[in-house]
Amino acid sequence: MKVIQEDFGQIDQQSVYSYTLINDHGLEVTAINYGCIITKIIAPDQHGSYENVVLGHDTLDDYLNDSSFLGAVVGRVGGRIKGASFELDGKTYHLAKNNGNNHLHGGIKGFDKVVWAAEVLDDGVRFSYLSKDGEEGYPGNLSIEVIYRLTNDNELSIQYGAKTDQKTIVTLTNHSYFNLSGNLKRDVLNHSLTLKSDQFLELDEEFIPTGHLAAVADTAFDFTKGRQIEAGAVSEHPQNVLVGNGYDHPFVLNAHHDNEIALQDAESGRTLTVETDEPAVVVYSGNSISPEGDFRGVPSRKYLGICLETQAFSDAIHNPHFPSMILDKGQPYASVTKYKFGVIEKG
Repeated sequence: MKVIQEDFGQIDQQSVYSYTLINDHGLEVTAINYGCIITKIIAPDQHGSYENVVLGHDTLDDYLNDSSFLGAVVGRVGGRIKGASFELDGKTYHLAKNNGNNHLHGGIKGFDKVVWAAEVLDDGVRFSYLSKDGEEGYPGNLSIEVIYRLTNDNELSIQYGAKTDQKTIVTLTNHSYFNLSGNLKRDVLNHSLTLKSDQFLELDEEFIPTGHLAAVADTAFDFTKGRQIEAGAVSEHPQNVLVGNGYDHPFVLNAHHDNEIALQDAESGRTLTVETDEPAVVVYSGNSISPEGDFRGVPSRKYLGICLETQAFSDAIHNPHFPSMILDKGQPYASVTKYKFGVIEKG
């Protein structure tokens, strides 16, 4: 196991570095301390060919000009907050309206757009950041730590920790776009996804949860036995059509740290198993990826990557029957999500 640190650029006179974690089998994960962005994951296919399996760029300028939250840690709150405001203990807090009338992924300068402090570990890298009281409208000084670790079992773990000196709201997630074909040879429509989930959150016209937990049974949202992503792209279900013909929905997880999220690409043979202690995963099938630009020379287009954002229920602060995203003073915020890369076992 080794960790390689390299210069990646500068922003506002702050140095940005890349950190490449390489395990004994040659699997590589590269991240930068700008936004904790995962820029590359080099994983083997069924023939032992190592290729990149996430969308990314090679330069800091490309990330500064990209609005897709590629590979970043988003927060303080991942997802949307209705009306870009919320109330805590009788006080209303107003946030940036950076998604229509609503607040998205922490605001105009969320955690994805700041330079984090970084410390190299034996098996990974620890990122830390202090989000000051009032930053992007949120209350409380929030001290955050995100640790990326890589094992020789080809497993990347992301460990989130935070504490606040004032009651606030928080749910952190990673916004990597996965594509198991390798070096973006194909889109993800033929990827198969399996979820241990019987319900998803119904969305309104602004992609805000209505509060209704909809059953997945007999719909294109039923991934309990595995289903190709294409099912959502061709579905006439109003919820699939609403988000641009695909998925951009939180799914309620029935299990945790028990192979609850599994993605695979039959042609390359690559698999990705995601396990988390979060109550939900937002499945976003890249329906709104801009047709402009490129990713390392591959033209940008819809469905080129799929996000599996493990987090609290979206807009939980406005839905008391959802699991709470409120963090009290003195209460630790802790969450772990693991991503294990493998290949389809031949029968």
